[in-house]
Amino acid sequence: MSPLAPLRHRQFRLLWTGMSASLIGDGMLLVALAWQVYDLFGVPAAMSAVGVALTLPQIATLLLGGAISDRFDPRKVMLFSDLIRGLIMAGVATLVLTGALTSLWMLLGLMVVYGAGAGFFGPAFDALVPRLVPEEDLVAANALDQFMRPAASQIFGPMLAGLIIGIAGAGWAIAFDAVTFAFSTICLLAVGSTRPISVDAADDSSGSLLRDMKEGIGYVRQHIWLWGTFLSATFTYLLFVGPTEVLLPYMVKTELGGSATALSLVLTSGGLGAIAAALLVGWIGIPRRFMSYTYGTWAIATLAVAGYGAATHTWQLAVACVLVSGLEAAGTIAWATTKQTFVPSHMLGRVSSVDWFVSTALLPLSYALAAPIAGLIGVRETLLGAGLLGAAVTFGFLFLPGMRGPERRAAAYQGRHNRQFIEHLKLEREEVSV
Repeated sequence: MSPLAPLRHRQFRLLWTGMSASLIGDGMLLVALAWQVYDLFGVPAAMSAVGVALTLPQIATLLLGGAISDRFDPRKVMLFSDLIRGLIMAGVATLVLTGALTSLWMLLGLMVVYGAGAGFFGPAFDALVPRLVPEEDLVAANALDQFMRPAASQIFGPMLAGLIIGIAGAGWAIAFDAVTFAFSTICLLAVGSTRPISVDAADDSSGSLLRDMKEGIGYVRQHIWLWGTFLSATFTYLLFVGPTEVLLPYMVKTELGGSATALSLVLTSGGLGAIAAALLVGWIGIPRRFMSYTYGTWAIATLAVAGYGAATHTWQLAVACVLVSGLEAAGTIAWATTKQTFVPSHMLGRVSSVDWFVSTALLPLSYALAAPIAGLIGVRETLLGAGLLGAAVTFGFLFLPGMRGPERRAAAYQGRHNRQFIEHLKLEREEVSV
């Protein structure tokens, strides 16, 4: 298959363009915000607090965001999310550039609003993509998504952030992030109306949003491969996301004596690994044992987090980041395609919101615990433990009964069609012989 095939669809092309610009801004924010926090407050605990402020309200709004995305046009939900986050980033940039950002509580309050707006975006995006591309292009569309996310947020964004911070300061990098949200909004407006879900599959829209959310949760509870994967991500993210986000900048800046450019290069390396993985999966597709493949790649990616703790040079951090990001992207492409294929289209927004909600439910705790655990046992030991325990947890969930159900369904479907094809060939041969 061609990894560029989805770009022939104008609406998806516009969505992809706007998302790409916004992701570049996200990559800049990742470096600029961490650098600004450590410049102002100097301790991992401050960065932990920012992580909690970002993730807790995002988790609180996810289920509502999924229900709204299924009931209304998900494109409009994404527009709302982009507008809110763009305004917040403009406010943060103004405070930084004027020197008015002196209180951690002021920054935390802005991040709470930013996180609440972000909770609507992920489920809406997952629900929108299948409306813009046909089913045969879904793998390539997800591969393009996983290609651009690291390219923008881990390569171009951090590179630009390192350059701008070195020349003008973190405030201008955050201001650029606000501009990218405005560009994404323009692209979403240009997308226009989207292909509706099939009428016979749609829910009765007269019910309440609360009922819609309950139906999404009920659907997930009926399928082990869904709730098992969500629960696996919950504990894996608890173990490694907080330590990585909080302690990796600290290691570069404090323990290795690096600069913002060094941190940017580490993240850029991870982006290159993810791009390579996305291109490869986009060309060859995903294997028939796609659930086993998904969990295998995710487990090895989590194990590579231990490489951060073992690194003594910046280039070693970069190698570990390549493995973490590349293998995570390869598994995510397979997971997104599986979800979009096996979940009914009229349920996809709600199921995706449950996915985001359950998977990220313990992220605030992960951020909150990262600094005190590192203070208790050490920064390196925290990262080593996060990688080893996270890999064991991820791989263990693959063996839940029914976890590989979609693989069996796909194999049975393929076998049935193979038999039909063979029978068709036999009939053709008989007709020719007659």
